Amino acid sequence: MRKLVYYIGISLDGRIAGPSGEFDFFPQGDERQAAAYSTWVNALYPETIPTAYREAVGVADAPNRRFDTVVMGLGTYRPALDNGITSPYGHLRQYVVSSTLAPDTDPAVTVVPGDPLGLVRELKSEEAAAGLDIWLCGGGRLAGALLSEIDELLIKTYPVIAGTGVAVVDGSFDPTVFDVAERTAFPNGVTLTHLTRR
Repeated sequence: MRKLVYYIGISLDGRIAGPSGEFDFFPQGDERQAAAYSTWVNALYPETIPTAYREAVGVADAPNRRFDTVVMGLGTYRPALDNGITSPYGHLRQYVVSSTLAPDTDPAVTVVPGDPLGLVRELKSEEAAAGLDIWLCGGGRLAGALLSEIDELLIKTYPVIAGTGVAVVDGSFDPTVFDVAERTAFPNGVTLTHLTRR
């Protein structure tokens, strides 16, 4: 069965964005450190680079290595939409969970007005080409609604405290234990931690 993997960048206090959705406060380190980190992560998960930026970072023709599908909430989709990009991940099957987004926003994007659990359970039961998984791109409320279906976490932790903002998981009290499978630290202070559901 396919896995739902929440791959997300967070602050030290567990925020994926600021109170107005801003995400430009995550420190990247100096130019050399940022380049080394980006090269490593982009090679590992090239499909998580938005289509519009893939050529600029050298992964335009890279095959999908881990994911063939992306699920996101409207808050995650909104920055692309506000910039006139209606299909941010054209190299993946795209689902946006939103009760307010028009269903015909883009033919390459499936708008799901409700029942994210049903959607994910259906996607997980599909036969995946080459065994690829489903990327939960964000946001926090959607992650909270899907917590029971999250199989793995890929957490990029940045060395910054946001103070407030969008929580990595925003749902009801539901302690869920994950085990650390691997952790990689980078010179720019970012840590990538791979966790699996216990």
